[in-house]
Amino acid sequence: MLEKLKELLGKVLPDVDMATVTEETKLVDDLGFDSLAMMMLSMEIEDAFGFKFTEFVRFETVGDVCGYLESRI
Repeated sequence: MLEKLKELLGKVLPDVDMATVTEETKLVDDLGFDSLAMMMLSMEIEDAFGFKFTEFVRFETVGDVCGYLESRI
């Protein structure tokens, strides 16, 4: 799941070296995510995994996103 998510993160943040991204990487503090980047990642996730977010989900780390996706598929 991490590798697939890193692929999606790379589309949203093409200047970030995905080799440095781990499950402990913080979206805001380490990757510089803002609300626009979070929205773009949400759209990439919806397209890639074929579902729509129906509730607000707060992701702090890359691992949080992986865990959420693993619970959905």
